[in-house]
Amino acid sequence: MAVWIQAQQLQGDALHQMQALYGQHFPIEVRHYLSQWIESQAWDSIDLDNPQENIKATQLLEGLVQELQKKAEHQVGEDGFLLKIKLGHYATQLQNAYDRCPMELVRCIRHILYNEQRLVREANNGNSPAGSLADAMSQKHLQINQTFEELRLVTQDTENELKKLQQTQEYFIIQYQESLRIQERPSWGRATSASQLALTDKGSPACAQFAQLAQLNPQERLSRETALQQKQVSLEAWLQREAQTLQQYRVELAEKHQKTLQLLRKQQTIILDDELIQWKRRQQLAGNGGPPEGSLDVLQSWCEKLAEIIWQNRQQIRRAEHLCQQLPIPGPVEEMLAEVNATITDIISALVTSTFIIEKQPPQVLKTQTKFAATVRLLVGGKLNVHMNPPQVQATIISEQQAKSLLKNENTRNDYSGEILNNCCVMEYHQATGTLSAHFRNMSLKRIKRSDRRGAESVTEEKFTILFESQFSVGGNELVFQVKTLSLPVVVIVHGSQDNNATATVLWDNAFAEPGRVPFAVPDKVLWPQLCEALNMKFKAEVQSNRGLTKENLVFLAQKLFNSGSSHLDDYNGMSVSWSQFNRVRDAARCRPFGQTQENLPGRNYTFWQWFDGVMEVLKKHLKPHWNDGAILGFVNKQQAHDLLINKPDGTFLLRFSDSEIGGITIAWKFDSQERMFWNLMPFTTRDFSIRSLADRLGDLSYLIYVFPDRPKDEVYSKYYTPVPCEPATAKAVDGYVKPQIKQVVPEFVSASADSAGSSATYMDQAPSPAVCPQAHYNMYPQNPDPVIDNDGDFDLDDTMDVARRVEELLGRPMDSQWIPHAQS
Repeated sequence: MAVWIQAQQLQGDALHQMQALYGQHFPIEVRHYLSQWIESQAWDSIDLDNPQENIKATQLLEGLVQELQKKAEHQVGEDGFLLKIKLGHYATQLQNAYDRCPMELVRCIRHILYNEQRLVREANNGNSPAGSLADAMSQKHLQINQTFEELRLVTQDTENELKKLQQTQEYFIIQYQESLRIQERPSWGRATSASQLALTDKGSPACAQFAQLAQLNPQERLSRETALQQKQVSLEAWLQREAQTLQQYRVELAEKHQKTLQLLRKQQTIILDDELIQWKRRQQLAGNGGPPEGSLDVLQSWCEKLAEIIWQNRQQIRRAEHLCQQLPIPGPVEEMLAEVNATITDIISALVTSTFIIEKQPPQVLKTQTKFAATVRLLVGGKLNVHMNPPQVQATIISEQQAKSLLKNENTRNDYSGEILNNCCVMEYHQATGTLSAHFRNMSLKRIKRSDRRGAESVTEEKFTILFESQFSVGGNELVFQVKTLSLPVVVIVHGSQDNNATATVLWDNAFAEPGRVPFAVPDKVLWPQLCEALNMKFKAEVQSNRGLTKENLVFLAQKLFNSGSSHLDDYNGMSVSWSQFNRVRDAARCRPFGQTQENLPGRNYTFWQWFDGVMEVLKKHLKPHWNDGAILGFVNKQQAHDLLINKPDGTFLLRFSDSEIGGITIAWKFDSQERMFWNLMPFTTRDFSIRSLADRLGDLSYLIYVFPDRPKDEVYSKYYTPVPCEPATAKAVDGYVKPQIKQVVPEFVSASADSAGSSATYMDQAPSPAVCPQAHYNMYPQNPDPVIDNDGDFDLDDTMDVARRVEELLGRPMDSQWIPHAQS
């Protein structure tokens, strides 16, 4: 069902959120009348950070305007006349708004579609049994919104109280001035003379009063004097009472602000220390292949509400301080106001510094001299009008130790660990989405300065971080902020061969980093179930498959890691895995005279991670569809493969990952011959599959009939066979050259199977694989001349006999009797 149809069925707060997505930047009427066209366009295919994509964005803008004009032209009738005018107006409006910046239109519509889909998804989850988590999230978000409503009301209440205080104080000052006027009146007595009147300032109120009193007779003057004295006494008593009332109003207002700040701090803690930290954790796990961290739009809307309410309260507190300065009254208010002013400054400082975040992390395995990108965003930038004077952001690379010093507020100015090109960027404000961000598109690490470390740590275990910092002011330079944020740890490499071990360091850090850690401390040991979760997450992401690691797969991995024979997963739940067991690699420079060493799996020349990464690599590059089809069993050893095949008919085979070669996959099949029952082909690697695919290789081997447990091979693999055009047998060579063909063959098996079948049998392993063309021929990839020499397991006497027989054939002389096992003699 179209998203817009579902969006129109939203109710309550979800409907209000959806409506809030629209405005002058993109009218909701355009979304309604062009819903099908809008949802059919590839908005997500445009890279907003690539200026070359501007052409595509322009084409989408032109298409939108044309669709609106067409829609307008088709409107008829009385009602259609008004709609025709409105749609035409919107076409012109959008053309003018986005003609110079079509990328902003793409950003705007992507923002709208993403949030519509999110709101629809949340609404659908709330109506399904699986929506309990969504219900919990919605409940939490509802609580946050209710707290915002409470904050809005109390802020409005303190605003009303402040206005009431201001009016009361203004009236008090008027009465106070009246009291001073009365006090300054002339004291008219019997000794008053014309000379006293002459000495009085001609323009003063007292002079005017003298003039008025001079015209009165003594009795009237006495009566007037008495009335003024009574008024003075009454006014002074009122002023005393009103001063106490004013002081009470001030104390009550300060107390209300204290309570508001307590609620503000609590709400800010929930948003910054819970919601934002959870988003950052999801972003970290996304680096291991976890689900996307999600949009920042909801978080930004909360942070903007916080900023707005904090700023309103700060202005109220400053106005209250001004009233106190205007009319000083002894009491505790000045101290209370100084305290709440300091508190709210701390609150807004924490909000601004915490909402300067990295929206798009730089790559965590960073190769020198290679272009990379990152995006930094200030969630409250639009609300605090920071964009009116756009700040510049600078990126530098620092070491783990420098990051620790930075968090301790130690002086680390100009103390960097490398040089990044194109490391400065001005923050841009996007009107349509209300975001203030800096997009670093073309950074490159020119050089790196490594620390002078001691011990066994490899360069692929050394962690750095990208430091982003900026400075800006808010409120007309009232407050100046220096903001800094650190990227997730990065491992710097200089050659692609280091990527494998560097990825292991990043995986371990992302998976097991604890909240609030000292950079970049991680536990040296974790429980096996924790590592299972991390491996499964990484596996599904790398292979791009919903088919993750099964319980049986995890048992196999545990057996490999712990060198154990237990087949029960529960037996491993309490066992710990150390970093050394996982992928400890020591630097050659620190391990002289022996060179580079590593803590390998028992009896192997590779670490656990190197083997597991090789599996992911070959699946990702060549075997992904077969893994998704369930055609690759994969995680079984040689003996387990034999146990699975023993009761199966001849020709049944399975695919398993090689124990002896990183990134290798081998075919094990059953064929009961005079020599042996189980056969293991030498492992194929990425290099082999780049020459000839797995499906074609299996198709070449006609004696492989069933995919374990009992699926016909062609039913599983035929859709992946490479069709070869049919050419007539009389086709002539081109330019004198005869076209070669490559085909997978196993001569050793053909010979053994033919002997087993008898001299009259004819067994062809070169039969063409089922494909589009029945007569198709496939190219032959030359194998190792001794394919039965199995590098995939321990010493095997049967294999040794095969080698001996091969030597006999080559030398043309009988085998020495010492090669013949007693069981066969």
